[in-house]
Amino acid sequence: MSTTFHRGAPASRTTDSGRRGSHAVRWWVLVVLGVAQLMVTLDATVVNIALPEAQHDLGFSDGSRQWVITGYALAFGSLLLLGGRLGDLFGRRTTFVTGLIGFAAASVVGGAAGSFEILVAARVAQGLFAALLAPAALSLLSVTFTDPAERPKAFGIFSALSGAGAAVGLLLGGMLTEWASWRWVMYVNVVFAGLALVGALLLLAKPALTERPKIDIPGTVVVSAALFGIVYGFAHVESTSWTDPVALGSMISGVLLLAVFAWLELRVAHPLLPLRVVLDRTRGGSFLAVFVLGMGMFSIFLFLTYYLEASIGYSPIEAGLSFLPMVGGIVASSTTVPSLLLPRVGPKVVVTAGFLVSASGMALLTRLTLDSAYVADIMPGMILLGLGIGAVMTTAFQGATAGVHHEDAGVASALINTSQQVGGSISTALLTTVASSAATDYLSSHKPSALTAAQADVEGYTATLAWGAGIFVVGAVLMAFLMPNTALAPSEGEPVIAH
Repeated sequence: MSTTFHRGAPASRTTDSGRRGSHAVRWWVLVVLGVAQLMVTLDATVVNIALPEAQHDLGFSDGSRQWVITGYALAFGSLLLLGGRLGDLFGRRTTFVTGLIGFAAASVVGGAAGSFEILVAARVAQGLFAALLAPAALSLLSVTFTDPAERPKAFGIFSALSGAGAAVGLLLGGMLTEWASWRWVMYVNVVFAGLALVGALLLLAKPALTERPKIDIPGTVVVSAALFGIVYGFAHVESTSWTDPVALGSMISGVLLLAVFAWLELRVAHPLLPLRVVLDRTRGGSFLAVFVLGMGMFSIFLFLTYYLEASIGYSPIEAGLSFLPMVGGIVASSTTVPSLLLPRVGPKVVVTAGFLVSASGMALLTRLTLDSAYVADIMPGMILLGLGIGAVMTTAFQGATAGVHHEDAGVASALINTSQQVGGSISTALLTTVASSAATDYLSSHKPSALTAAQADVEGYTATLAWGAGIFVVGAVLMAFLMPNTALAPSEGEPVIAH
């Protein structure tokens, strides 16, 4: 194995054919990383549509159903920082390949599950291996594409896959459930993982470790417990209330443990999360942008899906197809903004404007009724959402890894995923309460009937979309004040390509 590219290498050391070969291999690496990222992202939603059939097949209760979703989120969210640091310490190729193999194996176990307990255990295992896989994929992207001419385009494509993955998961889940079986929403991951694994083994160089890895065990334990407490607390709110002692205790404990974690990281010799990663204004603003984006996006996919299926009678496949204009907006924005707008106006303007465009799309969707037409009433808002989300996501992904040394790329990438997961957990609990309160208020002030009940559901869904619009506006204000408008520096490259 030898290095085929290195940032800052003199031109005389690389032939024209070598540059072309390295260029081609880098883009094939992007394909491999993109497939893996798509698998991890869509797996957060692909199971949702299949849950009723799985519940009927395995015979578990409505109260237990949420654990199929929560089990994945808990393992993924609480172990991401550890997964990212393991990539920095043991080599990103190693953690990437391990994550792919483990995720595929867990998916096979889940697809073959004969009981609720095995299904949940498989989902937890998926989350665990996703916590290895997701940071490794983004950090590999960050240290592979350091050329200013290539980096924006690569991040744009990767961001498009990340943003579109949840919508693709809804569509794929509907298709597999309707045409095959709920078990195939698990088995299909083997196809994604297999393709990415072959590419990784062929294209990525084996890591050459020159130092013995050191792990911040106290920091790892504390931050994993903190993130578990926060994600579990907000998940528990969904099935209980905001005053439930278990939910409150989990959330408060999680926040306090985060403070302890920050204190520890200032004092240990080899911190899990060096605070230099987050104290930089560009990176800190980018992490915050991803957190806000996670809060807003979950309201779109969750409650808009409820509206499409429960209120206006779309089938799971039709509901999934309905999100395609938003996917198109995300892809168009993610692949054009980095090269056309970002160099001209800077990250502060792009992210702020992206949040405002997303908020306007969400605001359009708050006008939905029981007889709304798709083309006139739903599609315009979805397109605006996609354009705004794509602009924010591709800029924040670049900003969060801007100027990061290669030894910190994994943990920086993990923090992006952590921000999105925690933001989504908070908003799901918050907006579930908002929807319930809005529906209850409508029912209490109108004469009971089937039409009133249906309209009450719509009132709940549109209330969450209004809150989502407000969340995006808050994000725009925060970015306008906090994020600097300086050019995004590339990450420090390292040898990752084999030949």
